[in-house]
Amino acid sequence: MSSSLVQVTVKLFAAYQEAYGVPELILEFPPGTPVKQVRDCLIDDFPELEQWRTVTRFGINLQFVNPETELQDGDEVVLIPPVSGG
Repeated sequence: MSSSLVQVTVKLFAAYQEAYGVPELILEFPPGTPVKQVRDCLIDDFPELEQWRTVTRFGINLQFVNPETELQDGDEVVLIPPVSGG
């Protein structure tokens, strides 16, 4: 069994992109990490993002997914906070 890390590309939108100042990040996690851990990691870095914790939706490879979905090496992850407008 490999103990290597899973590398994912995280596309940032709205408040997440504003906090980081970049459109995407490359992050690494242990195998079996749920996608919600990506959000938690970003909120740990920028506590002002806490307000988005319970309302952020998750996408992996252009599909909406459950927060418990495990990350796979090479996944493209998007965190989608609610957007205002109409």
